Amino acid sequence: MSRLDELIAELCPDGVEYKELGEIGELIRGAGLQKKDFVDNGVGCIHYGQIYTYYGTFADKTKSFVNEELAKSLKKVNFGDIVIAITSENVEDVCKCVAWLGDDEIVTGGHAAIFKHSQNPKYIAYYFQTQDFFRQKKKIATGTKVIEVSPAKLAKIKIPVPPLQVQREIVRILDNFAELTAELTAELTAELTARRQQYEYYRDLLLTFNESTGDNHLTDGRTDGIKWLKIENICKKISSGGTPLKSRNDYYGGSIPWLRTQEVNWRYIYDTEIKITEKGLKNSSAQWIPINSIIVAMYGATAARAAISKIELTTNQACCNLQINEKVADFKYVFYWLSKNYFELKSLGQGSQSNINSEKIRNFIIPIPSIEEQKRIVSILDRFDALCNDITVGLPAEIEARRKQYEYYRDKLLNFKEKSA
Repeated sequence: MSRLDELIAELCPDGVEYKELGEIGELIRGAGLQKKDFVDNGVGCIHYGQIYTYYGTFADKTKSFVNEELAKSLKKVNFGDIVIAITSENVEDVCKCVAWLGDDEIVTGGHAAIFKHSQNPKYIAYYFQTQDFFRQKKKIATGTKVIEVSPAKLAKIKIPVPPLQVQREIVRILDNFAELTAELTAELTAELTARRQQYEYYRDLLLTFNESTGDNHLTDGRTDGIKWLKIENICKKISSGGTPLKSRNDYYGGSIPWLRTQEVNWRYIYDTEIKITEKGLKNSSAQWIPINSIIVAMYGATAARAAISKIELTTNQACCNLQINEKVADFKYVFYWLSKNYFELKSLGQGSQSNINSEKIRNFIIPIPSIEEQKRIVSILDRFDALCNDITVGLPAEIEARRKQYEYYRDKLLNFKEKSA
């Protein structure tokens, strides 16, 4: 029998009480802190956005500071308090939290709440990461573009509250497990980084051709009848999409996959975040894009990125959709070429985000060896790509397995038989 089993058998043999957060502590909403208020030195502060972009489960030092005068008007965070992000862009991030374990009193502001309590702070923070907590917060989250959970509703969430000795033992186990998982993940991540560098090195060799001879660096001096063609000359069709009117609710919530520029992700598109209706499709003038088309983002932060559609879909007007003529080019070969030459294509853009247009893409030059040579190059790069990027095989799969293993045992440790009333 483990030490944890002994403690549970001794201290809570009939089960553990589940209590609302409001029963075991106080939730205080922050206000008044903005990023523009940060200074180089002063009183430590936690901005709500940093909770899901910078901090882990707990912290004893802050990333940012505010001046003492402003700090007087902000909500105070003391040792053991839980700082919770109660506003986010998605359900996954809302209610992420960090336990403050620093000796100094710090502050927080708007879109954050402070949970003051007498439990083990790490225990509370770990529980906020469980699937049970996620299921409960999902039911009380409100909003579409901005997701919010009010402190009043958060106070109604129930969590198991075992004796403090049990909480401390669970924290000890999870701390050790989290540290071991982090070490193993760091090793795998370093290996993955090296493999990705190796992949990019060979990709660039395979896709660098001598314009005069047609050779690339891995063909043993063989020529393959290289043709240098414009993208438009290797496509059966090039199109862009459209956006339904935002004011019409009956254009959204349908079954037609509709891809936005920000979803062009360097690899494969298996689904889209938004689905539109037949009315929305007609209203937007978007067109159906077949499987294995190459989608190139034209505007915004993803400009010049390419991806392969693995489902039939439609897109917004900021996507350039290339339906490749399979008699001339292999679609994966074209994708790998565009990925290799991302920076060159992006450099043709304009504005702060290097927006490009379909004309730039149409006239972008691509070397076209024989179909056989294209397929040979693709088969080599596919193996590297799977090792580096596929979450079902290779190193990403191992990293994902470590994460899921940790989450499984964390949730198992934090699941108790509930004590009868």
